[in-house]
Amino acid sequence: MTHSISGGRRRIFLRRVVPAIAAAGIGATGLVGCSGSGDTAGHDAKAAKAGNVAEKGVTSRDTTSAQGGAAALKLKTTTGEFGTKAAATADFPTWGTRWVVHQSADTGSPSVGMLNKDAPGQDRITADYQVDTGKKVCEDGACSTYMAHITGPVSGFVTVVAVDIPQDSLPGVPVQNGGGEPPKPPQTGGTRAEALQRAATWLTANNGGRVPYSQAQVWKDGYRQDCSGYVSMALGLQAPGTNTVGLTGSGITKPIALNDLGPGDLLIDASGNNNTRHVVMFEKWNDAAHTSYTSYEQRGDFGTDHTTRRYGLEPGSEYKPHRPLKFTD
Repeated sequence: MTHSISGGRRRIFLRRVVPAIAAAGIGATGLVGCSGSGDTAGHDAKAAKAGNVAEKGVTSRDTTSAQGGAAALKLKTTTGEFGTKAAATADFPTWGTRWVVHQSADTGSPSVGMLNKDAPGQDRITADYQVDTGKKVCEDGACSTYMAHITGPVSGFVTVVAVDIPQDSLPGVPVQNGGGEPPKPPQTGGTRAEALQRAATWLTANNGGRVPYSQAQVWKDGYRQDCSGYVSMALGLQAPGTNTVGLTGSGITKPIALNDLGPGDLLIDASGNNNTRHVVMFEKWNDAAHTSYTSYEQRGDFGTDHTTRRYGLEPGSEYKPHRPLKFTD
């Protein structure tokens, strides 16, 4: 893709001439997590999934779109008892071309979607952390070794060159693993009983009541208050927790047969976006015929729950059974 001369000059001006915008605090909307629905009948009635079709084998930049403009940088802050401070995500405009969103912090990894699919520079991204890969990506005279993990409009990794800002890394967004190698997947550990005991703690952790649901906030123990943050806590993963898709990673869980579900195993719907994905932790079957089970979950508009569920039992369900790898029993 070759941009016009004016586009190239504008890009260089933004990155090289305009003084760096001060790193402001950042807000906490759009965090990765699970469905915000309070539907107690399950999450199998899915919203239409637009923009998540995988495009394998493509590079970091699409070569079919024209250059276009983007909105000004927009950072967010949160205010609490300690004043205005950085939170976990920030919102940024995208640069006016099509960009591949990758599966991992590697521009050679498969695509999980695209930015600016319909019009140049139309999308904004929500980034929760970034990784210094050590591998430079350049476009129109702007270069960066950073890739940002984004949670919207598609979940995955995109080169920071795709963002319409003067910096070569995202201001105010945490760099994982000290800016060195890409972060390793969090590891599970402990016994099944310990995982269930940790899951039960959130039923009474809020002054005797359940922990409220939030994709934007973390609880006192440091874990995000959505379904995947809750399960990450129960499994003893690194705070604030991975997302629902991350829980399906080969370094954390493995697929199992539905009838093999045991205490502490997971039922995960990893399709769609952060408003449709969900995960629950299986405790036990309620009958010999396996027509329902008891599980722990953190569900939207409610909070921590311990109740009967049927997610994954209906034909064609998008909930799939997974077993944490590092259980010691």
